[in-house]
Amino acid sequence: MIGYIRGTVEEIAEDMLLLDHNGMGFRIFMAAGHLAAGVRTGDAVKLYTYLHVKEDAMQLYGFFSREDLEMFRMLLGVNGIGPKAALGILSGLSADELRFAVLSEDTAAISKAPGVGKKTAQKLILELKDKLDLEDAFEKKLSGAAGQNSGKPANTAAEEAVQALTALGYSGTEALQAVRKVEAAPEMDAEEILKAALKFML
Repeated sequence: MIGYIRGTVEEIAEDMLLLDHNGMGFRIFMAAGHLAAGVRTGDAVKLYTYLHVKEDAMQLYGFFSREDLEMFRMLLGVNGIGPKAALGILSGLSADELRFAVLSEDTAAISKAPGVGKKTAQKLILELKDKLDLEDAFEKKLSGAAGQNSGKPANTAAEEAVQALTALGYSGTEALQAVRKVEAAPEMDAEEILKAALKFML
């Protein structure tokens, strides 16, 4: 119904913000981690939104990126996970971190999210794994790292290095974080990136 809202932040609370759009105030619920990421009163922001309709209320949930909104919708499709639980998960893990954790079956990483136990993490992995694509997850993660940090790898060599680290027994999340820390030159091959990444695993 409402794809996105662009407006000015009027108020910020623990789990929501009040966004002024053409003189109308929209109360939009957001992940605490997103709200803590530097949003201030008076900022002009664009939020991708999800309208959740209940018997006694209509609530808007907002996200800074389409990826976060997409993952939020996928989480709602998991049996037993409602909007508040989904926001809690996205407060502890970014969309791409969650995507990779699901594909690598990293229950420990998912269990670190607020309010998520081991059983919920296992259920989430079971229900979402077939809906996600490994190559797409690598591409989004590595391109995201490159976009946020110039000089960081966003190529096949980096992907191969991550896969090699997971083959060595590291979790997918740990492997990706180590590769992200490598100041990789464009000419570096997978073996060179792997050796550099291993220094961050010690």
